[in-house]
Amino acid sequence: MASHWVTLGIAIAAEIVATSALKASDGFSRLPASALTVAGYAVSFYFLAVTLRTLPVGVAYAIWSGVGIVAITIVGIFLFKQIPDTAALIGMALIVAGVIVINVFSKAAGH
Repeated sequence: MASHWVTLGIAIAAEIVATSALKASDGFSRLPASALTVAGYAVSFYFLAVTLRTLPVGVAYAIWSGVGIVAITIVGIFLFKQIPDTAALIGMALIVAGVIVINVFSKAAGH
């Protein structure tokens, strides 16, 4: 596995933690969740920046944001009881399809 996929995975995981903590911070009124939000985004952006040394910015950002959107939706369902409607699910399916197309067919994805 190429190291840019590992660093991108870390960036995505940190972004998921940070965004989940952002919701839990209640508008930055809860210090532990607020601190986790700031730390998580710092880690996420650092590893995204490292990823950009070898992966094109458009590809990396599409994967980072697309996977993050779907993962945060799943977190929202289970932790915050936020159930997406049909239109949201269709939109997310299109995002996932786009990420798959980039990874399978694009030469820019670093294959």
